[in-house]
Amino acid sequence: MNSINRLLHKTRTLLTTSLIQRSLTSGTDGEVRISQLLKEKFPQATSLKVVDISGGCGSMYEIHIESEEFKGKKTVHQHQLVNQALKDEIKAMHGLRIFTAVPKQ
Repeated sequence: MNSINRLLHKTRTLLTTSLIQRSLTSGTDGEVRISQLLKEKFPQATSLKVVDISGGCGSMYEIHIESEEFKGKKTVHQHQLVNQALKDEIKAMHGLRIFTAVPKQ
């Protein structure tokens, strides 16, 4: 059973890494920059999606992030952590939608 769990964990890690790398290679400059910052700030993120919902001008983004770093924290605190990680970028934005979660086991 342990070997199966290890294999599942490795597979999940590889798929997550692939998904994050793929999201970093496509998208607007703002999406790529924000994704990179969040990936650095939340290295345990198992899912990360950043979408420019302003039509490409970079004034509003939607962020979906799942990370173990959020475990045991209330949603408001999770969002504060994301806001803190993006404090410099937020200054140039008109709006930001944040969706956070702890990965399901």
